[in-house]
Amino acid sequence: MNTTTENFKVYLKTLISDETLYEFIPDILKRFEVFTLEKNDYFVSENEICSYFCFIESGVLQHAIPLTDEEKTTYLALKNSCTSALKSFLHQKPSRKNIKALTNCVLLTITINDFKYLIKHNKAFYSFYHSLIERQIFLIDDHRIDLLTLSPEERYSKLLTNEPELLQTIPLHYLASFLGISKRHMSRIRKNIK
Repeated sequence: MNTTTENFKVYLKTLISDETLYEFIPDILKRFEVFTLEKNDYFVSENEICSYFCFIESGVLQHAIPLTDEEKTTYLALKNSCTSALKSFLHQKPSRKNIKALTNCVLLTITINDFKYLIKHNKAFYSFYHSLIERQIFLIDDHRIDLLTLSPEERYSKLLTNEPELLQTIPLHYLASFLGISKRHMSRIRKNIK
């Protein structure tokens, strides 16, 4: 088993609560394939159908909505997490957003047919996916509450505490957009908070 697959196996086990289901993990692993993206390559573009669901072995994927005068970052998918333009992927409809590599990325991807097969026939994958979606809903809910209740300085401090590596790897304007802060205000905050 290669290192990439081993990392994904560890990740699966963190989200599969029933250890008796671990025996079904090899069937999951064999349906994912290594896929690489160079910095600024698109995983999916707006108005295209998302072909894959993925585990991020390395790199960062930016979810963004292109607007007339700028793009808004809605999510940053990090190493050792899963992502997709899920509605587009599951329903095979055009995506409403872009997902772009902000760094070089190594991904493990699965097609919709293999994904649906595993959901239906693999208890471990079903358990994993249920736990993953639940976790993502909690994260989205927390992020929305933070946008409404925390000051820009508090949102930046929280990011600094929880995801310090983002500050070294992600350009400032993407982080500002994700945190709902103007680029100018973000620069001031960074000078005042170390």
